[in-house]
Amino acid sequence: MNAKPRASDNDYRVLVRGATARDDAMTVRELRRAGIDAQSCTDTDELRREVFDGCGAVLVAEEILADRATTHLLRAIGGQEPWSDLWLLVLARKGADSPTIAQAMGMGANLSVLERPMRVAALITAVRTALRARRRQYELRDLLDSLNLADQRKTEFLATLAHELRNPLAPLSNCVGLLKRGVPDSAPVLQVMDRQLHHLIRLVDDLLELSRITRGKVDLRMDDLDLRRVVDAAVETSRPLVDKGHHRLVVELRDEPLCVRGDPVRLTQVFSNLLNNAARYTDDGGRITLEGFSDSGEAVLRVHDNGSGMSEEALVGVFDMFTQADASDTRAQHGLGIGLALVRNLVEMHGGVVNAHSDGPGLGSTFEVRLPLLDATRLHRTAEAPQVAPVLKRRILVVDDNRDAADTLAHLLRQAGAPVQVAYNGPDALNFIESFAPDVVVLDLGMPGMSGLDVAHQIRKRPEPHPILIALTGWGQSADRELTRIAGFRHHLTKPVDFAELQALLG
Repeated sequence: MNAKPRASDNDYRVLVRGATARDDAMTVRELRRAGIDAQSCTDTDELRREVFDGCGAVLVAEEILADRATTHLLRAIGGQEPWSDLWLLVLARKGADSPTIAQAMGMGANLSVLERPMRVAALITAVRTALRARRRQYELRDLLDSLNLADQRKTEFLATLAHELRNPLAPLSNCVGLLKRGVPDSAPVLQVMDRQLHHLIRLVDDLLELSRITRGKVDLRMDDLDLRRVVDAAVETSRPLVDKGHHRLVVELRDEPLCVRGDPVRLTQVFSNLLNNAARYTDDGGRITLEGFSDSGEAVLRVHDNGSGMSEEALVGVFDMFTQADASDTRAQHGLGIGLALVRNLVEMHGGVVNAHSDGPGLGSTFEVRLPLLDATRLHRTAEAPQVAPVLKRRILVVDDNRDAADTLAHLLRQAGAPVQVAYNGPDALNFIESFAPDVVVLDLGMPGMSGLDVAHQIRKRPEPHPILIALTGWGQSADRELTRIAGFRHHLTKPVDFAELQALLG
């Protein structure tokens, strides 16, 4: 008996094959009166065919078991899928068990003997018990199917992840080799390293971001904003990939303001992901359109391309995690299959919806985001002053057991003008608190022996004034941030740090 994708109406019916046609008619009538879908079978061959078409239980008379054709049915029932254990209810004649019943029990069937004549209530109870057990089996089957699908996607995802991580690591390794050999002009090499490093950071950030979002651990910084600002930022973010494909990007925003309540960073992420997706799945020289307008109290932004398009089957799961429209398409190998899952989660966190449409393979795709529209009078625009990197004067202690990370960060801070001391473990850090007297301590958390939290605790036990503590760590979950807050840290930054952000904090 083969597994089906999911339970159908047939899967909960009871197939009846009694000793006589009159018995069948009476049994079916009583079962249906009790709200149970029942169907009689005229002969054993029909019963076997209907079993393979799906049923919840089989109710047969003892006499039917003597039919040679029933032997084939019992063998099939005995060889079911691991999740399946179809219940065979046998209406037996009064008296000692017959050899045919003993033979059926020996063939592995889940058999229950009901002695006749019997009360209708007893029959209904037995059948309902069998159907409840069958329903649990279908639930187990669906769970196994979902686990198998998840395992398959995980395997595909890990293979894609390995591929994606090797892509930026290879040129980074080559660039290090060139620098070691003293290449005459290091500027192009450094540009390659910078691009590939940002690509690598983006991959890791996407993984962490999706994990936080799906567990509800992301805090949105909501504000009244005009989506024009978001569109400008998204286009700027996606411009390198659009230009790489020599695409023509057309932005069509109507004059009306599109005011929404949202997190500008997260919404920028939404539309840059959609633009990146369009650029990736559109052949070189394609056209991508981003249009925005209001409709029935909603702000609508639509990204359309004339790229590879999608089949109806691909559209169904296009927003699922680790899913790509066509894994065989080489363009699908430039992502982890999580960008659109991020889009859906972020849009829904803003109270909106996102939909995908395509007329078919080769006919392009359209992604439409709808967000609740606000009254434009609520929009408050503030002019942003140009940011100037501050010259650092504070004394800074960098503490990290990763010597390369500590030394390179210290070098950047010294170039920014700060007096810097480096410690590679907790005890040395505490000694430098006395001898160096730092104003700021940039502190790793996951050090062996004495952790960063232990160091912070010891610093807080000393007489004031205490230095400002900044956590710089690979741990970035909400629980981690709460631990550093309790320990007295002023800021919590995740590795690899954006040096401009750190420089602004220190300034």
